[in-house]
Amino acid sequence: MKNEWPKWVRDDGSVVSCTEKVKVMAENFDELKQIAQDAMEDGLLMEVSEEQMRAALHALVDTLVNPYNKL
Repeated sequence: MKNEWPKWVRDDGSVVSCTEKVKVMAENFDELKQIAQDAMEDGLLMEVSEEQMRAALHALVDTLVNPYNKL
């Protein structure tokens, strides 16, 4: 089953339409989804609560840093 990722947009709202850029984003998100799924399954097998696993994954995303932040 193919993942349906969002239509990627720039800060100004214009759509990122370069085929290669969209392809790289899809590949990155496919990979992230699989890694997150594996972590979720491992946690559940180790009897960590599903609610805590989901919260931890959400918190992980919140720690990501934009190294290209425009000041």
